[in-house]
Amino acid sequence: MNFSLALVVFLLIFVLIFVLRMPIPMGMMTACVFYFLISGDSPKMVAQQTLKTFYTNYTIIAVPLFIFAANVMNSGKVTEKVFGFAMGFVGRFKGGLGHVNVLASLVFSGMTGSAIADASGLGKMEIDAMRAEGYDDGFSCAITAASATIGPIFPPSIPMVIYSMLSGASVGALFMGGMVPGVLLAIALMLYIVVVAHKRNYPVSEQVKLRAFLKYTFNAIPAILTPVILLVGIYTGVMTPTEAGAVAGLYALLVAIFAYRVLKWEGFKQVLVDTVKATGTTSIMIGAATTISYIVAKEHVAETVANAITGFTDNKFIFLLIVNIAILILGMFIDTSVIQVVFIPILLPIATAFGIDLVHFGLVVIFNMMIGLSTPPFGMLLFITSGISGTPLKDVIKEIIGPIVAMLVVLLLITYVPDIVLFLPKMLMNYTG
Repeated sequence: MNFSLALVVFLLIFVLIFVLRMPIPMGMMTACVFYFLISGDSPKMVAQQTLKTFYTNYTIIAVPLFIFAANVMNSGKVTEKVFGFAMGFVGRFKGGLGHVNVLASLVFSGMTGSAIADASGLGKMEIDAMRAEGYDDGFSCAITAASATIGPIFPPSIPMVIYSMLSGASVGALFMGGMVPGVLLAIALMLYIVVVAHKRNYPVSEQVKLRAFLKYTFNAIPAILTPVILLVGIYTGVMTPTEAGAVAGLYALLVAIFAYRVLKWEGFKQVLVDTVKATGTTSIMIGAATTISYIVAKEHVAETVANAITGFTDNKFIFLLIVNIAILILGMFIDTSVIQVVFIPILLPIATAFGIDLVHFGLVVIFNMMIGLSTPPFGMLLFITSGISGTPLKDVIKEIIGPIVAMLVVLLLITYVPDIVLFLPKMLMNYTG
């Protein structure tokens, strides 16, 4: 491949922004600006196309709505209700608080769709509780980081909305396709906890009496109903995924203000500020991704990559293996949002050429990216759990290896058994691909 000077400079600056740990959205835009300066191309057409294609896209409106819902749910004592429910349900088993950690993340994922929200919201409560019962700090942080990855896999999911926008795949089918992998990941992590708990003789939490459990369950019902309302609304056709995002935001607000009485005016203002910041970052990222897609198309990067892969293999399973290995490696060093908006558009045409279902491919890629959030050396969830608990990062990294192995087993299952992902969409939505 003959690289143009503009592309070489673009790639060098693109790598440099990660080495220097620059703010990713602005760094991506900077690399694009240098490309246009050297190539002499006018960015006007790209800017117009970005505004026309993405910022008037109905699906993408769901992103700030789900971000708002996640911030509301993360702002008050909603996490306490979820934790109490999970404690009553699985706390009595060996290594009970580890199981509570995973189950609480599964429930919380149905309300936020964000791994970061899960780790920063439930995380401190989970780690403090495990620390008080004698669990190793590194293990507690590792389980918290690993279980938080369920958030974007089990519906609703912000990365799935963005993937739908990039690929044209059905958001509803993606949401439905993520349910079984999300549950499988929870089961895999719980099995790992059972092994470690017996090996290290971790305690069994005090059994919650029936009356207390019923109270916890009753208190958690308003929060637990969030994913039920969303999914039933989407799959009965009452609302689109974007409308579901609006309903999620309103419902989360009503729950926090009236059901739990935990969101005051100051807290609400902070929720709005956090939502605007996150939406702004995401919007700049998507704008930069559009520009990068233009550069990739103009320089024929996608065709070159496709020719290299098809020249190496014509087997779609080998292609999926290559994709998994590549994303796992990228996830060790690059933010998952960059992987999604930059590399997925390059891989999608190749996946289509191999006849791979786009919903299946989306779940494989998103699941893989979530593993990256917990993978050393730059996994964001490792830094979050280390920071909120005061645990040295090296202790968290040492303990995360086991959960990563469990996640990789599930990744292989959903990669090579597509029906694990497509079973529910086909059965409940008459999805045909």
